[in-house]
Amino acid sequence: MNPHALQVLAFPEVLHLAADRASSALGAARVRALEPSTDRTWVESELARVAAMRALMGRDDGWHQEPIPDLTQALARLRMIGSRWSPEELLGGAQLLRSSRLTRSAILGDGRSGDVAAAVLAPLAERLIAARDAETMIERTIDADAQVKDDASPVLRRVRRALRGAEGELVQLLERELAHLESRFRVPDMSVTVRNGRYVIPVRREARGTIGGIVHDESATGATLFVEPPAAVAAGNRIRELEAEAAREIDRILGELTDALRPMRDAMTVSLDALVELDALYARARFADDFHCANAALSSPEEGFAIRDGRHPLLLAQGKPVVPFDLEMRGGERTLLVSGPNTGGKTVLLTALGLISLMVQSGIPAPVGAESRVAMFEDVFADIGDEQSIEASLSTFSAHVKNLGEILARATSASLVLIDELGSGTDPAEGAALGSALLEELTRRRALTIATTHLGALKLLATEVPGIVNASLQFDEAALEPTYRLIKGIPGRSYGLSIARRLRLPEDVLARAEARLPRGERDLAALLADLERREATLTEREAAERDANERLRRREERMNARDEELRESQRELERRSRQEARQYLLEARAEVERVIRELREDAGASEEQAREARRRVEALALAHATELERMVEVRPGHRVSREREGAALAVGDAVAVGTLGGREGTVVEFRGGDAVVAVGAMKLTVPCTVLQRSAREPAPVESPVALRGDLPEIEAPTEIDLRGMRVDEIGPVLMNAIDSAVRADLKSLRIIHGKGTGALRERVAELLRGDRRVREFRLGVWNEGGAGVTVVTLA
Repeated sequence: MNPHALQVLAFPEVLHLAADRASSALGAARVRALEPSTDRTWVESELARVAAMRALMGRDDGWHQEPIPDLTQALARLRMIGSRWSPEELLGGAQLLRSSRLTRSAILGDGRSGDVAAAVLAPLAERLIAARDAETMIERTIDADAQVKDDASPVLRRVRRALRGAEGELVQLLERELAHLESRFRVPDMSVTVRNGRYVIPVRREARGTIGGIVHDESATGATLFVEPPAAVAAGNRIRELEAEAAREIDRILGELTDALRPMRDAMTVSLDALVELDALYARARFADDFHCANAALSSPEEGFAIRDGRHPLLLAQGKPVVPFDLEMRGGERTLLVSGPNTGGKTVLLTALGLISLMVQSGIPAPVGAESRVAMFEDVFADIGDEQSIEASLSTFSAHVKNLGEILARATSASLVLIDELGSGTDPAEGAALGSALLEELTRRRALTIATTHLGALKLLATEVPGIVNASLQFDEAALEPTYRLIKGIPGRSYGLSIARRLRLPEDVLARAEARLPRGERDLAALLADLERREATLTEREAAERDANERLRRREERMNARDEELRESQRELERRSRQEARQYLLEARAEVERVIRELREDAGASEEQAREARRRVEALALAHATELERMVEVRPGHRVSREREGAALAVGDAVAVGTLGGREGTVVEFRGGDAVVAVGAMKLTVPCTVLQRSAREPAPVESPVALRGDLPEIEAPTEIDLRGMRVDEIGPVLMNAIDSAVRADLKSLRIIHGKGTGALRERVAELLRGDRRVREFRLGVWNEGGAGVTVVTLA
């Protein structure tokens, strides 16, 4: 990838942003070493691994990045036989083994078999070593301060115990020497100290001849000497001997520990590399989370790109408000010419587009929104900013021309070309001519080019050269502030005269300036102003429409929630009604049984008493039937067939009521799908489906009825058979069956419609979907009749 473009676009600064989020110096260095790749397979793999790391970080148990010691040099030295690691390096080795073990367990441990993120990172985790014994051996031998413990070996324990004893005796001896010194030889705050590894006492220089011994050091002024008295020399020598013996034992222990790690050198090297790679993924994942980067799809330069909610990463890092941009370049659009005033954000847009592609091709999620497509380029070229060079004797314009020459020499259809302020730095006419020729050539090569300019002549290229598209960054003319909103298809104005008028330059000067503008430029400026006003109006209308739609959506949600509450209340009311009806029926049955029992027991009663008791029973039964009818009343709107077995019923027909054990009655009225039947002095409302036409004349209504048994209760079939019926005939029959099932408090209903052409099955499903009394329905399983049966669960 072109190094000049990477520097001009500040790509190393973006790498530093991501690297700062690593947990180790090695991980940060790995991120800073990333380079854009043209291998699509590698890019997709890296982005998938970063996405997996983000998923692990978002798990309930989170992701804890373990410490990573820098053992690069130590591991390289380990291949030399006889080499020894220092206590600090051995502690680092234990840390490496522990981090490898814990990280491996976190990714490959129990409960991760269905974790897609863990599966993506599994190849890295499998490279991590798990050597708990070696880890424990080091921790048992060396403490947290990188000191070999006394218990590392019996010899070291004995030597250090003797050494502490000898040091204590020597200190006591020297303190006695200090106590016997004459006051004129003493120094303020004197105490036993150590100089050059020997225990000494501080005395004035005048005491040198009196005390004797060995002088090991003196103060900065020379007035104080640090002397080892003759009596302490032998004890000091003994301490040095013990220290040497301890050092030899420590060296032996360190050698044994190092030799224990030496066979694992290759595995530890691989583990270190895997941990560093995981840390680099962790840094990129944190960057993606911090800057809300979406997973963008990849495309080829020929396909163009589509950036949604694009943002400049370096501006995001500054914590400033960033206005996102949306930009799409289709396959036939090869050059985008962005125009508009200074400070409008054109350069920011240019560099953001370049950085987004470079980041993605380096395996770093870019700050874009969902549904974005980022093109992968074989090379990126950029001519941005002031690159004049005094050493090379180049002016700003000359530097631009030099860069443009390199672009023309190397750009292809797989290249991204970014040019800022095209045609500037020289005469506007010549600059426009040069810029036009350059854009025409790059467009002809089908290089994907994004260029910014102030020159009005270049804005006309979009009407002359296929593949060139205008765009502008919106500017608030009233406030004289940029809005940074990108508008594709419309060139931008410079607003130079508008800014001058707002800053109160003399009006006569501005008038002469406007008069000097070529007529074509004045007309173009007026046209662009009109387009901007229309665009602003359209934007306001779109915003108002979005607000209205949002209000309608919220209102619809409230209404749906209210409807659901009402439906639930109705279902609860129906459940309570059925329960009350059942309870009332049981009470009525008990009371009727009691009256009948009294009649039977009172066998010797007079005829008048028997008639009176019979009237009481009939009146009681009629009252109960009327109340029961109210409780289980069929809801309006449900039409039930009045036909049974092909015979139509009419008012006045004699019928046998199946639920009354075949008792005779007369139809006196129809109510929806039910019939009011007079049985003696009692009237009952029953479904037409339980009535059968009677061949006999009905008993007179006024004749008394001898009641036997108990009061009728509503019976409902648990299944209905619709086979042989037409599609337009099944509606009333099905509704009648559901009504009966609901009144009987059945939980389910089996509907037999057969397989056939499937028309009956579809009509049944249509009717059930629109009925609020139906909680759910399904086709029968193999032992229930299969697709020829629908099983309904009632609410």
